[in-house]
Amino acid sequence: MKKTTSLTLAGTGLGLGLLLAVAVPLSASAHVTVTPGATAAGSYTVLTFAVPHGCDGSPTTALTIDIPEGITTVTPTVNPNWTISKVMEPLATPTTPVEGEPAAERVKQVVYTAITPLADGYRDTMALSLQLPADAAGKTLDFPVLQSCETGSTDWSEVPAAGADEDSVKHPAPSVTVTEAVATEADGDPMPGMDAQTAGSSTAAATTASGDDVLARVLGVGGLVVGAVGVAIAVVATRRKQSV
Repeated sequence: MKKTTSLTLAGTGLGLGLLLAVAVPLSASAHVTVTPGATAAGSYTVLTFAVPHGCDGSPTTALTIDIPEGITTVTPTVNPNWTISKVMEPLATPTTPVEGEPAAERVKQVVYTAITPLADGYRDTMALSLQLPADAAGKTLDFPVLQSCETGSTDWSEVPAAGADEDSVKHPAPSVTVTEAVATEADGDPMPGMDAQTAGSSTAAATTASGDDVLARVLGVGGLVVGAVGVAIAVVATRRKQSV
């Protein structure tokens, strides 16, 4: 009876460890997300949107990504599993880029439509190349995403209240924190003479944004360790009882 109890406790400890290892990372990645979570004002960047699941089990058929005002041109990366279209809107005041013709319209939305619906439980990504507004330093840009499925849809457009975590809302909009601009050369490298502290400041927010994911992974590993320790203790206790 005592042997059975010890093994039961061991199994319970391992089960709890596995639950922590699996459940915590999954909860951190259950939303439609965008990476990087932070980048410098005025910089050219590639934003990658990830969809990790369907709508309550229904396969995903389309993703409509809203582009914040202040961003004019967007170049979607081709994904062989999806067709891509841009929804344009006129600009109240045409912009004059450094190179090229003045723009009279901007990309309002980018729509990825699945060639074959993406089954629930499978992940895919969509990447957009764009330039962040030069005057957006210190702001958070939201990129609402409408996830359409064979049955129903999920509107990832909720914005947490000031100071609140994204977990305070059910369907948070993917967002990017815009940091201070960093002087760069044409190839995007920091200008010569820029010290490491200045260059690194633009990535500080990105490091913070990724902290939650790192914490989730640490907690998950910790859960496995707890479970393993529980098994080891139970085995040792059982062997001691058997040797008595």
